[in-house]
Amino acid sequence: MLKSKTFMKKTRSGGVMKIVREHYLRDDIWCGSELCAECKHESAVLQRDPCIESNLCSYPHYVIPDTNVVLHQIDVLEDPVIRNVIILQTVLQEVRHRSAPVYKRLKDIIHEQEKHFYTFTNEHHRETFIEREPGESANDYNDRAIRVAAKWYSKHLEKAESESEGDSLKVVLLTNDLGNKQKAEESSLLVYRCEEYIKSLIGNPELVDRLALSNDDKHDITSSKVLFPEHLPLSRIQAGIKSGTFIQGTFRASRDNYLEATVFIQGEGEDGTEVLIQGLQNLNRAVYQDVVAVQLYPRNQWVAPSSVVLQDEGAAKDDNEDKEDDEEKSLRISAAEAARKPTGKVVGIIKRNWRPFCGMLNLSQIKESTRHLFTPADRRIPRIRIETRQAATLAGQRIMVAIDGWPKHSRYPNGHFVRSLGNAGDKETEQMVLLLEHDVPHQAFSQAVLSFLPKMPWAITPEDMVRREDLRNLSVCSVDPPGCTDIDDALHCRDLDNGNIEVGVHIADVSHFIRPCNAMDKEAANRGTTVYLCGKRIDMVPELLSSNLCSLRSNVERLAFSCIWEMNHKAEIVKTRFTKSVIKSKASLTYAEAQMRIDDTTKNDDITTSLRGLNKLAKVLKKQRIEKGALTLSSLEVRFHIDSETHDPIDLQTKELMKNAVIVLIPKFGLEGTVFFDTKDKAAPKLVFDEEGPTLKVEEHTFHIFDMVKVTISLDTSNIQHQKIRMSLIEPVSELRPSMRLAVPAEVVLYPLSTWMHMKSSPY
Repeated sequence: MLKSKTFMKKTRSGGVMKIVREHYLRDDIWCGSELCAECKHESAVLQRDPCIESNLCSYPHYVIPDTNVVLHQIDVLEDPVIRNVIILQTVLQEVRHRSAPVYKRLKDIIHEQEKHFYTFTNEHHRETFIEREPGESANDYNDRAIRVAAKWYSKHLEKAESESEGDSLKVVLLTNDLGNKQKAEESSLLVYRCEEYIKSLIGNPELVDRLALSNDDKHDITSSKVLFPEHLPLSRIQAGIKSGTFIQGTFRASRDNYLEATVFIQGEGEDGTEVLIQGLQNLNRAVYQDVVAVQLYPRNQWVAPSSVVLQDEGAAKDDNEDKEDDEEKSLRISAAEAARKPTGKVVGIIKRNWRPFCGMLNLSQIKESTRHLFTPADRRIPRIRIETRQAATLAGQRIMVAIDGWPKHSRYPNGHFVRSLGNAGDKETEQMVLLLEHDVPHQAFSQAVLSFLPKMPWAITPEDMVRREDLRNLSVCSVDPPGCTDIDDALHCRDLDNGNIEVGVHIADVSHFIRPCNAMDKEAANRGTTVYLCGKRIDMVPELLSSNLCSLRSNVERLAFSCIWEMNHKAEIVKTRFTKSVIKSKASLTYAEAQMRIDDTTKNDDITTSLRGLNKLAKVLKKQRIEKGALTLSSLEVRFHIDSETHDPIDLQTKELMKNAVIVLIPKFGLEGTVFFDTKDKAAPKLVFDEEGPTLKVEEHTFHIFDMVKVTISLDTSNIQHQKIRMSLIEPVSELRPSMRLAVPAEVVLYPLSTWMHMKSSPY
């Protein structure tokens, strides 16, 4: 069956275009229930006997939530107790449109087989499809589509159970919309508010704590006095931004002063400015990383950042305004002598960036109270007021809490309990807090990702050898920290007949196994790096690749990408070539083992000779870098000592650099390959000293020692062990403009050229 809709659309050029949209309706979309014999299921999702005990629904039933229930009660839907749920296509599409994070969580639930969540495409089923009526709002249309689908399910299951002579199986619609609930009751549907249904579940009182607060509940726990200005509607905000009255920016709360924040205003390119916000009312219920609208104060009302450290003690400050006034006054007093910054106030919220927050519960001093304050682990997040009946159990635990809203009458935002992470201080618990708070992807690899792994046993094929250079005869070795299993680079060094030296850097050829834009490539790009924790690591790619097929382990053949130089004894590059290769590492050494080989005069095998040659060249390269003004950064490398039985950390040891510093050998040559890619077509900056003072020549520009230049400093943390700072010269600047700052990972300012000469990093 085909439905079509035709309408006319005006194009940008002024023409008229006829649009025809076709909508296909089908009879073979199945209900998903094991009970139904009419629908030809390959694998039914909804169970025949959905067992969930409820005071309201004593009979077996499926649940159909409407859009707002899914959006606001996703924490409840994720609980293992909630099963056999029908997610309508109408609901899924609206959730996708309104909240990408909730949509992703809902899709994850649907993919969990033990949850028995079934997606029913009601908009393509002939009996559940409805057309929008004239004058009907999108919200009313969606509500009606949900009611029609729920009605069809009720009749369909009645027919199925009459044929199978099974128990009565019902469909329960959950909605918090009073109008929708009333219309559903008029259609003889079983319908309940989400709160009353969850509270009716027997033996699961902890689910009540996970309920997001409804509007009625929010009014119950706020005071009658208005504490904050009303947020402007989005239409006024957009008009104000367009006219220049308001400025849009990202809210950044202070870690050290809960009464102070800045709003970062993105400028052209990477340029941007910051607006200072001081005082509780001026902060106006914004939360860290919210996109807000700011109104600037006149210049004579600008203030400077405060040096006062103020931490919210979590007391009930709704009734303690004098103390808060004194704290705000201390901000102004301490800022009087400092330079002023653009200052303003938050007038509205454009986009909330709320997420579940980790932290601990502060128990109320009122006996038997169910309302308590939650203190987030991140000090930039305000305390959150939640209602829970299991406070005694949660005391001393790390928990997760989500914000539901922040009324203008409440000193703190209102939220609800999400889940417990474990006892505070436990290694696993604290690691989970770190991962969640820093948004580190740590979930297991999905089946879609794992499907792209090569089949085992894997071996290099003759076709691979045809397209690659065979370097298995070379004395290649790797040097890594003890216990390293993901060996991503290896080296070789040998003397040539012409008196020069051949040096090779071999990098594991991951691109052979991970093709562009497939599921594994996207997952690796999302993770970005392998994360190392105490006694645990979270791989960027599945372990089969990271610790096996893409690890250049000793005595096994591996695919690599090789950069091979011919150098003279001054470490000057004579010739360079790049090739895809096959290598067979002769040794996987630790730093200590490599150093012992270099120092042991009785050893003269190929591997030891190669290491000595590499070490000699590394020293020459290091000397050249220092002479060019390289910025040498040295951070301590630490190692945890783990108890063999409990696997808990018992000691922390700092790694000591050895006499010949073989620890720098590998990164020096690894970086050299990168540098050659970056600089082979560019002239290096030339530093010239003469009687008038040093000058720096960069391409056609010559800079003198007191010229102002604009630079960027970025911190490359792709390798935690060998972090690098890169400083790039952008352009000369005629005058110092304090407002010129760039949004990069490290602080970016305007430096005199003398500072740049002192700090400048060599190209590598």
